[in-house]
Amino acid sequence: MEINNSTVVTEFILLGLTQSREIQLLVFVLISVFYLIILPGNFFIILTIRSDPALTAPLYFFLGNLAFLDASYSFIVAPRMLVDFLSEKKIISYRGCITQLFFLHFLGGGEGLLLVVMAFDRYIAICQPLHYSTVMSPRVCYAFLLALWVGGFAHSIVQVALILHLPFCGPNQLDNFFCDVPQVIELACTDTFVVELLMVFSSGLMTLLCFLGLLASYAIIFCHVCRSSPEGKNKAMSTCTTHIIIILLMFGPAIFIYTRPFRALPADKVVSFFHTVIFPLMNPVIYTLRNKEVKSSMKKLLIQHVVC
Repeated sequence: MEINNSTVVTEFILLGLTQSREIQLLVFVLISVFYLIILPGNFFIILTIRSDPALTAPLYFFLGNLAFLDASYSFIVAPRMLVDFLSEKKIISYRGCITQLFFLHFLGGGEGLLLVVMAFDRYIAICQPLHYSTVMSPRVCYAFLLALWVGGFAHSIVQVALILHLPFCGPNQLDNFFCDVPQVIELACTDTFVVELLMVFSSGLMTLLCFLGLLASYAIIFCHVCRSSPEGKNKAMSTCTTHIIIILLMFGPAIFIYTRPFRALPADKVVSFFHTVIFPLMNPVIYTLRNKEVKSSMKKLLIQHVVC
């Protein structure tokens, strides 16, 4: 896609998360710990699911893809953020900024759709168990997987297309530690009201509708579970509670960022930091810690390949 000819800004200066060296050092250590411990844990989740024949149900298929998406998402912002902590001047090229923004919304949109698919999977498994093997067949699961990748790409390309048509002639300072829609649009040398409205509609409104739809679906599941046997009720509630925690972690910050006018608030950077760096690494771990089958398989794999 061709960049607007009126754009004269060739690079952006990132102001970063904070100017305090003490807080920068603390965040640097925090991100490093997450990368050294939790990121390998996500890949271990994928390895466990792929290597254990007992974990072939659609639930685990989608969990493996969630871990992959979250691990990929964590590579978009955090590595450059670590490098910027060690740099005097934090600079990103115009093309690099657009690329970062594209992958941020590509993977983020795909993950949002994946959570919708996982909610549908739990609805069929709990409310329509006799039809589960037919509705959630391997072919259907792969079709869902293809659909979420296409949906994430379509969502992201809309964001990028709207920004590429904006002229940028200065200033070029982004009040953030990465490139995202609200901060980039604010630097455009034109009236951006219509673009902001389109962005809020395409990102904010769709995020809010998905969030409310997911909560409604789990409310239906909860009502159905309340009428089931105690054993089935406990297992279903454990799984659904985990899903709801992940939904709140992902959609809560996204709703805060994208469903309001693009004006800076004091909490923006903190919310963005947890949304782009911390939560993506935590989501699969939270899910795994509450799933007995996956934990059991991980222990077996460790005993088989490490202890022995």
